[in-house]
Amino acid sequence: MCYHVCIMPHVNDDLTLSKSDSWRMFDDISPRYDFLNHLLSLGLDISWRRRLATLLPKRKGQRILDVATGTADVLLALIKNPNVQACFGVDMAEKMLAIARAKVARLGFEDRILLQHGDANQIPFNDNTFDAVTSAFGIRNMADPNQVLGEMRRVLNSGGRALILEFSLPGNKILRAAHLFYLRSVVPAIGGLISGHGAAYRYLNQTIERFPCGATFCAMMADAGFRNPTAHPLMGGIATIYVGEK
Repeated sequence: MCYHVCIMPHVNDDLTLSKSDSWRMFDDISPRYDFLNHLLSLGLDISWRRRLATLLPKRKGQRILDVATGTADVLLALIKNPNVQACFGVDMAEKMLAIARAKVARLGFEDRILLQHGDANQIPFNDNTFDAVTSAFGIRNMADPNQVLGEMRRVLNSGGRALILEFSLPGNKILRAAHLFYLRSVVPAIGGLISGHGAAYRYLNQTIERFPCGATFCAMMADAGFRNPTAHPLMGGIATIYVGEK
């Protein structure tokens, strides 16, 4: 169920980087992207993706699509599920995809994971193609999340499931205050130092603070046509997995 409603803190109205060009930023930080993901989440991102994999539909021979796939960590978690036959990933950032392809090849999944350039706003697949469509830490970077949700639903087959892992804000006031301090101070300092791209990690905290979460995002999924949208908070609401069915 979706009980918690995000109360967005006040942030500056001007994002450092435009969402429509955010894929260029991810190309810029791609060499250190995976390392910083694990470091700044204290390794929790790995367990969150594993949790996502447990929420796949219960059917054999599934075909899965991951949008804004980045370096393919979600697909590499999903492909280990015995019910998954094949995985597909799309992203606009070619340098991220190059890293993803190298990881997929190194782990021997080239015959089961296909990666290609593609826009989540216009997913390059036919209607009713996939058993599940996933996205991790990507939809908040989209200029029009409602458009992306509509596209995710379009390519799902009947009874298919959308699984969206995204950062969120805790409902508890003390935890939220501590988390906001971490996002605003620690993340930009460490991320900027290691990646050499300070603007990217200032953009990170701004998009997390602005993006709707909890019941608000569930309502967006319902408006896009998903049935039974639910939120599964992680670590007190620092991140959330949203589930919706077609």
